Amino acid sequence: MKKTMSLLFTLIVLIMPSVLFAEEKTTTVEKVTTTESVGTVSQFNPDTIVIKSETTTSPTQYHYTKSTTYVDENGAPVSVETVKSGQPVTVYYTKEGDKMTANKVVVRKTTTTIKD
Repeated sequence: MKKTMSLLFTLIVLIMPSVLFAEEKTTTVEKVTTTESVGTVSQFNPDTIVIKSETTTSPTQYHYTKSTTYVDENGAPVSVETVKSGQPVTVYYTKEGDKMTANKVVVRKTTTTIKD
């Protein structure tokens, strides 16, 4: 019995400092949602693209980065130079705070209507 008590005391003495000085870690995970917006390019600047949406009254500004991809309606990559003012696009973006960053821009074909 004395050996068991001695062993138990030794374990408590060895474990106690690790419990007292254990480092607490807190991990914060923010939910990032990807959303899409359909509209027409009104401005294409060096770090932003401004879209006039069919559902909002004022244009919306999206930031883009080197990792932003540009594709056509079939998903084939296109050059960033194809994005011009007046071009219909779908922008897939993530919102962090007030900043919206474009992940992918789908460049759609311009359609024309012929009236008789």
